[in-house]
This record gives sequence, structure tokens and C-alpha cells, in this order.
Amino acid sequence: MQEKINKIIWILVPLLIVGLLICHIIFKNEGKEYTRNFFYMDTYIYVKLYETDSKKVEQAFQGIETIYQEYHKLADRYQSYDDIVNLYTIHNNTLEVDTITLDQRLYDMISYGKEWYDKSNGKLDISMGNVLDVWKQYRDNQNGIPTIEELKQNDRSNIEDIILLENNQIKNNHVNIDLGAIAKGYATEMVGEYLESIGIFNYLINAGGNVKVGIPQNKNKFSIGIEDPNSKQGEICKIVYGKNISVVTSGGYERYYEYNGQKYHHIIDPDTLMPANHMKSVTVITDDSRLGDILSTILFLMPIEEGQMFIENENAEAIWYNNENQIITSSGMNQYEQK
Repeated sequence: MQEKINKIIWILVPLLIVGLLICHIIFKNEGKEYTRNFFYMDTYIYVKLYETDSKKVEQAFQGIETIYQEYHKLADRYQSYDDIVNLYTIHNNTLEVDTITLDQRLYDMISYGKEWYDKSNGKLDISMGNVLDVWKQYRDNQNGIPTIEELKQNDRSNIEDIILLENNQIKNNHVNIDLGAIAKGYATEMVGEYLESIGIFNYLINAGGNVKVGIPQNKNKFSIGIEDPNSKQGEICKIVYGKNISVVTSGGYERYYEYNGQKYHHIIDPDTLMPANHMKSVTVITDDSRLGDILSTILFLMPIEEGQMFIENENAEAIWYNNENQIITSSGMNQYEQK
């Protein structure tokens, strides 16, 4: 009997040791959760990382802040900076020169905007800074709306005035360029690439309506909620499931003002010079935050039926919340549903 017990012990003890070693390895390699908040590009940015090395995390947060801070400066239309040529410089400079040398990152964003002007048949127009400034003044004062004549008088620039040349040069045409549909997505994509370059793959970034996720730590997919545009408490109308994706929403339900019972939001249609009213919001799911940011704006400026055809040619899916409070999805959205 004792011999049997000894045999069982000799079998169980090694198994127990192996089990403890496995548990130790699992828990040792499981990253701790770290979070940090930033505020750039007029947006609260929330970042969550999972990592075992606290020093590496601190390095990562410093790198993330640097990226957002620099893109914020580059895309700023309202302030100049001593250390950088930005959109304000392009528009307001008094230099008597034919061209201005840009930072590579700003050059790339402007080039991206010009490229999508053609692809979107003019719906994405980064030369509309003057018109957007008129609307901003009325939105800040929350009193009245601009007339079409006033908007047309300020709509003096066009996309052809933005002339990019070799060696990161731009023609000194003083165009009031707006990268509101590009810069935040661009910076967020750069943050994701930076994290992965230093070996952090378990992350979540929420930059306002721009969410980018890597690989979840303890489950197969992230659950990403899409805000109900009718909700004042931030309630969710739909959930998207995925990893290594970006989920970007454009809508008129956050930045707007009311006049005579009518809401006027900040996304202006270049064809009418008025806020677009085809839907309440649209969300784009793709693997690139740059693409998601720009597509969500383009789709918001199109009728839903036109947008459904447009998205079929892109590496992306979309969810529309129409003016009748119905949810409409593109043909491939089932890959992001819970199964």
C-alpha cells in the first residue's frame, strides 16, 4: 500500500512542479495595464498599454506624447511656433520667397489631402480654411449663421493653389489649408506604428472619435463601442469586434451650435458651403487610422447610397446612422460582428 502511495507521489510531484512553472511563466509574461491621458488637436486622448517593463512603458508614453504634440503643431492653423513651419506659417507668412520648405510629415499630410481630393471627386477639400474660419466665428459666438454670399466671398482659395514641389517644397500661395480630416488619424497611425516598433503590441488608443487597437491581452478581440449620436450620456448603439484595426467616427452631434431651433455642426460640404445633413454619423472600420479618418469625413459628406458604392472600392467597412435613427452597414461588416 505504501509503495503504491509512493509511486503516486512520484508521479504527481513532477506534474505539480511543471504546472507551477507554466503558471509562473504565464503570469510573468502577462503585461500590467498602464494608462495615460493627453490633450492635443482639441481632443482628449486616452492610451492603454499592457507591458511587463515599467521603464519601457514610461519611454512609450513619452514617445506617444511627442508624436501627438508635433503633429498638433504641424496642423495648427491658429498659432505659429518658433521651432516648426506649420499651417499657420503657410497661410500667414510675409516671406518674399517663391517656395517654403516643409517638414516631411506636413508635406506628406498635405499630399495625402490632395490625393483624396481627386479620389473623392472634391468632397475632401483641404483648401477650405477660409470658409471653415467663418463658420467657426459664428459657432464660437453662437449667434446667427453666415450668408451664402459671405461664405463665397471667403472661398477664394482652391485645391489647385496648393502646389507641392520636390524636396518638400510648397509654392508660397498663402493658402489657408485645413487638415482637420487628416491630422488626428495620421498622428494616431504613427503612434500605433511607434508602439509596435518598440515591441508593444497590446494597446488601445482612443483619440476622440478615432480608436486604434492592437492585440488584446486576455481575449481574442477588442470590443469597441460606437456612440449613439442621439445620446447625451454617451450610450452605445453598436459594438465592433476586432484586433489590429481602427474605428473612426464622424458626426455632427458633438461640435455644433443651435440657432433658431436648427443645429449647425462643423463638417462643411464644399459643394454647398453648409453643414452636411445626409446622416447623423458614420463610422469606418479599417486597418489604417489615416484612411479611417479621411474616409469617415468623405462618407459623411455623401448621401448614404453614394457612400455605400464608394466604400466598396476601399479596404474598409462602414456603419451609417441615418436621420431616421436606422443603422445601415456596408456589405462586409459581418466580419466585425460577434460570432
